[in-house]
Amino acid sequence: MTPAHEQPAPVLPPLVQAYLAYLATTRKLAPLTQASYQRDLSALVRCMAEYQSSPADDPALRQLKSHDIRHFVARLHGGGLSGRSLARMLSAWRGFFRYLIRHHQHPDDPCQGVRVPKSPKMLPHALSPDETARLLTFDPTDALATRDLAMFELFYSSGLRLTELAQLQLADIDFNEGTVRVAGKGNKTRIVPVGKLALEALQAWLALRQGWQTADDTSLFLSQRGRPIHPRTIAYRLQQRAQQQGLDDRVHPHALRHSFASHVLQSSGDLRAVQEMLGHASIRSTQVYTHLDFQYLAKIYDQAHPRAKKKPDKPE
Repeated sequence: MTPAHEQPAPVLPPLVQAYLAYLATTRKLAPLTQASYQRDLSALVRCMAEYQSSPADDPALRQLKSHDIRHFVARLHGGGLSGRSLARMLSAWRGFFRYLIRHHQHPDDPCQGVRVPKSPKMLPHALSPDETARLLTFDPTDALATRDLAMFELFYSSGLRLTELAQLQLADIDFNEGTVRVAGKGNKTRIVPVGKLALEALQAWLALRQGWQTADDTSLFLSQRGRPIHPRTIAYRLQQRAQQQGLDDRVHPHALRHSFASHVLQSSGDLRAVQEMLGHASIRSTQVYTHLDFQYLAKIYDQAHPRAKKKPDKPE
């Protein structure tokens, strides 16, 4: 049996469609974020139709109670959905009911007080500084490799999201100031520093970029066909390069963002600055990077603490 959250999307009630339009036009969420909300709300509508054996329409939405939401969550969890996925889904449902309360005189939020099963906390995979250096240390012998090096250096230098990197325009790079202007989630713009090696790699790419340009396109990174590069292409090229450099298959695009955050935080200890550079709305999202490798901490402790310094060997 196909899990409920993987089945074809149902016909959405008018209130759900109105909310999705609100996210697109008023909140101006990114297309991928909009698609995520639509999947999660489709799961809610499907649950209503399947588990309540009643039409999933606007009146049925208004009649939902907390015990219904708990039942939906339990059934989805029993169908194989993880606690992490359920938490994201429940968050989308809460946002929808808050919208109904604010704009459509809905009486209450049936998701209030509903909790999801806990999942083991997965820490983001980050490369060590040595692994990052190995990934980025290669001699670009053609335009393709030159573009890739510029992408990867900028990715790691500035901690960008994959979609942010793919959507960059030529005007977003300021070589004089050494910064990049990034359009993040919710169309919020932030300015992030760019390191010297990334700037050098970008200059090398821009010297070759015109040879690929087929139209008056202002995208910073182009495909070999002269079109704006697709995020999947970036992910594929990064995985290829990681394999060529002798690294494992876990080097996905987000690993470079995680590596940036972990390495900057280890060096500076400034959580707020890392939050600003990553574009996190909440400090809680950034706090996951406060975990440091125990061996790294032990090494720093041994070097810095006066009572931890290695004692001389006792005379025999």
